[in-house]
Amino acid sequence: MPIFGELFVSEILKRPVLDLKGDELGLLKDLVIVKGSPLPEVQSLIVSRRKKHFLIPWDTVNIFNKRIIATRLTRDDLREYDFPEENLHAVKDIMDKQIVDATGAKVVRVNDIKLEGYEGKAMLVAIDAGMRGILRRLGFEKRGSELLRLFKVELPLNLISWNYIQPLEPKLKTIALTVPRQMVSKLHPADLAEIISSVSREEGTNLFRDLDIKTAAETLSELEPEVQASIIEEMDTEKASNIIEEMPPDEAADILGDISAEKMKAILERLDIEDAEDIQELLEHEEDTAGGLMTNDFIAYPPTMPVSKAIERFKQDAEEIETIYYIYVVDEEERLLGVLSLRELLLAEPDRTLQDIMITSLKTVQPDADENVVAAAISKYNLVAIPVVDSEGYLLGIVTVDDIIDRILPPKAKRKRKKV
Repeated sequence: MPIFGELFVSEILKRPVLDLKGDELGLLKDLVIVKGSPLPEVQSLIVSRRKKHFLIPWDTVNIFNKRIIATRLTRDDLREYDFPEENLHAVKDIMDKQIVDATGAKVVRVNDIKLEGYEGKAMLVAIDAGMRGILRRLGFEKRGSELLRLFKVELPLNLISWNYIQPLEPKLKTIALTVPRQMVSKLHPADLAEIISSVSREEGTNLFRDLDIKTAAETLSELEPEVQASIIEEMDTEKASNIIEEMPPDEAADILGDISAEKMKAILERLDIEDAEDIQELLEHEEDTAGGLMTNDFIAYPPTMPVSKAIERFKQDAEEIETIYYIYVVDEEERLLGVLSLRELLLAEPDRTLQDIMITSLKTVQPDADENVVAAAISKYNLVAIPVVDSEGYLLGIVTVDDIIDRILPPKAKRKRKKV
């Protein structure tokens, strides 16, 4: 069936659908959409007459354009239609819903749907997420564009190809629409987090479940605390534990501190023993203290280790740690003796030992120090990380500058970490 020129759904809604004699069968109310090849296609038209709805199969349509829609059916051939849940409808299920603009990594609203003819079928080729789509639905597109031209402003089309849209759920229901899965991994975790936060809880959870473990862990770190907790609470425990295990221990502790004790226990039991112990150790500290801010992911070597050996070890150890600013020097009992920057390590003579080049005038904080005290110390001494030691000098962890920045900037939400 020919579709002439550009055809948007809003342009044909409420148009009369005629039979072969030219008699009106009803006004176009909606379209039934099915998965087609290469794109979704119109399976049937839905017309309304006297508060009832009737179905017109696409294969009975012989004229379909902006001006005339006609079918071979007569009024006696029509059968009533009650919008069953298993069907997808262009207007009811797609219009005004939210999708992801893959190019802008943002959630936009479906203002209109573009159709094109292909091998006798009407295909959904794009959605209009721009102002022109809104004006078109209101019947003001032409006049609006002409008015803007007087001010030398061109109203652009904001079309998103259906190739960049796919359902989160197989039935293509409740417009759980997003970019194809192969494109998700190319988006920055912060963009993914913004997308998940912009759609409904169900849609966001469905999108998150489709992420690979590494991407899921990075994205989870960017989400609001209540969204993090909600996702982990509802997720299969085994997958949740795999994601938590991929995260730095301080971030993992923040999330586990926000979920139920039962779920937290189930996840911790599935973690590697060492990872579980690191997280539990962090959970023991009050949230707004150095202990609550610190991570126990750091690199520490003995004082007698040669520089050449330290560099060799560093190349292996650094693969497992998210952020590294300094090398800490500790004795056999893990008391902090000194610190050196990566620059100092790389510039030192290979045969020198760490105790020869380490800085011993240390700036440290204790685990119960208030977060403002920690921030002040990092700022005063121009540090990018500060060690957290107990009263006997044992190195417990480090607070990094990015953790402090997260506290200083307006917070997304205040966490209320449970202690264990």
